[in-house]
Amino acid sequence: MKNKVFRILVGSFILISLLLTNYVDQNWLWFTVFIGVNLIQSGFTKWCLLETILSKLGLKD
Repeated sequence: MKNKVFRILVGSFILISLLLTNYVDQNWLWFTVFIGVNLIQSGFTKWCLLETILSKLGLKD
């Protein structure tokens, strides 16, 4: 369940940041970069802040 919610949230964050970049300001693209860097970092370290937050909210694996 947590994996499904994680993927939905990350995908939504990327799409929202791209919409904000297109319609509000180009600097919102840095949010997309931040998400990508965090995904790469979590691949190496096996730790992700969003997964920690989802666990504390009570979502099971």
